[in-house]
Amino acid sequence: MLFLQHHKAAQRIISSSVRLVSTGSRGSKYAVHQLKKDQQKSASNQEELKKKLRIQFSRAKLGYFTQTPPHQENLFTNNAFLTSYLTRVLPEEIRSEIWGDLERFGKRAVTEIYPLGRECERNQPFVRTFNAWGNRVDDLVTCQAWKDLKKISAEEGLIATAYEGKFAEYDRLYQMIKLYLFAPVSGLYSCPLAMTDGAAKTAKTIGSHHMKKAYQHLTSRDPSKFWTSGQWMTEKRGGSDVSGSTETVAVEEANGSHQLFGYKWFSSATDSDMTLTLANIISEEEPEPKLRGLTMFYLETRKDDGSLNNIEIVKLKDKLGTRQLPTAELLLDGSVAYQVSEEGRGIASIANMLTITRLHNAISACAAMRRVLQLARDYSQRRSAFGQVVESHTLHQLTASRMDVITRGCEVLTFEVARILGREEAGVASKDDSLVLRLMTPIMKLFTAKMAMSVVSEGLECFGGQGYIEDTGLPVHLRDAQVLPIWEGTTNIMSLDFLRAVVKTEGQALTALYRDVKGRVEEVKGGQNSSLEDSCDKVSQAMEQLVNFLQRRPELVQPAARDVATSIAHIYIGCLLLEHAAWDEGSISEEVAKRWCAQPLFCITPAEYTADNQSIVMDGYNADEVYGPMF
Repeated sequence: MLFLQHHKAAQRIISSSVRLVSTGSRGSKYAVHQLKKDQQKSASNQEELKKKLRIQFSRAKLGYFTQTPPHQENLFTNNAFLTSYLTRVLPEEIRSEIWGDLERFGKRAVTEIYPLGRECERNQPFVRTFNAWGNRVDDLVTCQAWKDLKKISAEEGLIATAYEGKFAEYDRLYQMIKLYLFAPVSGLYSCPLAMTDGAAKTAKTIGSHHMKKAYQHLTSRDPSKFWTSGQWMTEKRGGSDVSGSTETVAVEEANGSHQLFGYKWFSSATDSDMTLTLANIISEEEPEPKLRGLTMFYLETRKDDGSLNNIEIVKLKDKLGTRQLPTAELLLDGSVAYQVSEEGRGIASIANMLTITRLHNAISACAAMRRVLQLARDYSQRRSAFGQVVESHTLHQLTASRMDVITRGCEVLTFEVARILGREEAGVASKDDSLVLRLMTPIMKLFTAKMAMSVVSEGLECFGGQGYIEDTGLPVHLRDAQVLPIWEGTTNIMSLDFLRAVVKTEGQALTALYRDVKGRVEEVKGGQNSSLEDSCDKVSQAMEQLVNFLQRRPELVQPAARDVATSIAHIYIGCLLLEHAAWDEGSISEEVAKRWCAQPLFCITPAEYTADNQSIVMDGYNADEVYGPMF
């Protein structure tokens, strides 16, 4: 009888909930009040029942409120800037052919790929060094989700798309858009794909026997044939000075192969099927490594019997982020490898690889920013504070819009570099296209990476304390973003690489950029949208200021390298956003372009470059009071 009474009370709660849903906005306060009364009455009845039956177990009273989490959107169809940009730059026949695939993949990214990415975060890789009988096996264990992501990467053609030639100069852009949708939900499987893409590009360029074999696997859509590649360049000395820090040596065998001996200190995607790496060739006649004489080698990570190719996994790295990705220290003890570059031309041979991996870095940066913004946008409509939903607070609107403007700027820069690269690969790029590509690639990499750290951090604030709680799946975005300014060259290294591009082209790259910016701005000013003229003038003025500084103060160029690179990023993004706004007249794109150009575009501060910066940094440092290393 008591059970029946309790059951009836539960039924009243359910019917009360149904009434609440049906009332809509009118009478909703009364409905909520009635629901709470019914819940309280039910709880009271339950407690009475427990007392009579002498039940000793009881739940804690936690209240009735729980916060609704953010809901996921289709990563393609709900990205207004992406769809607008592609509508502008893609020919109609190509757009109509790929649009359906991008819509489908945007949905698959959140419904199927995202759960796999989360599983990779929860079940991180580890090494089983010995088996039960004491034999060293160095078994690298990754979860099933990681393996499934490899299968999906092949099926979706995330590498193959760029090399099949189906869409000519738009192959690369199409591939990068799919990677942009994949990256923020992929549990960092985007990282091995970056190195695989770089290896595929290198293999296609070099075309040796072994590289032809590798190319077929790297660009396959068949999961059973698809390979991923590592990129084992960094050694114990670390740093971006690869040529000055590589100690690995290669000894030639009678059959033409080489045995590699060395210690690779940071080998991401340790579970890859192959890798490209650098070593110094030595012999009995020349036993000492040659200074700056590195050669590139192709190495398959496993032998025909499935065992490692004379590779010992010393340890997996304990990293701040990217924990889903197996990154290891490796000992090469006679690993069989094949020479794929001219002796001493290893560094030059990886130039194509660096262009690809830096583009992947920027794609990941943009994807991380957009992902956090989309989640924060949805959450702002589900979270209430101070009597109204977060989305309706004007300060939140301003903060979120600032993040969106930065993200759009980074996206338009990255997509444009991908478009120009596609033109170069298809053989239709002009000389100026190629020069701008060389100049803007390191600038794109450094700028998008730094902006990602800022936007993703700000984005987590939109969730309050939940943005700091690991099992929400939010903090991983910030931890993983920190690798972006470091991998493939830090911000300072990228700034110096940009200067190297200017010097090696004898200033032609900078001249080509100047013509590009001026041409786009003049085209916008020649259009019918007069509201963009002031912004156009600001971009032109900043470009002139930059050129004047470089011409008049060449002695300050090196300390100013970082600020020069940032200024170029601001200026180039400005002209790209104006170009898009002129096409997308009357839309929000105009406001975005104007707001971008309203910020300082010329970021040079000469007084800082001649100041005694070293004294500021070293002030208070006393070598006599240094007590030893941290660990």
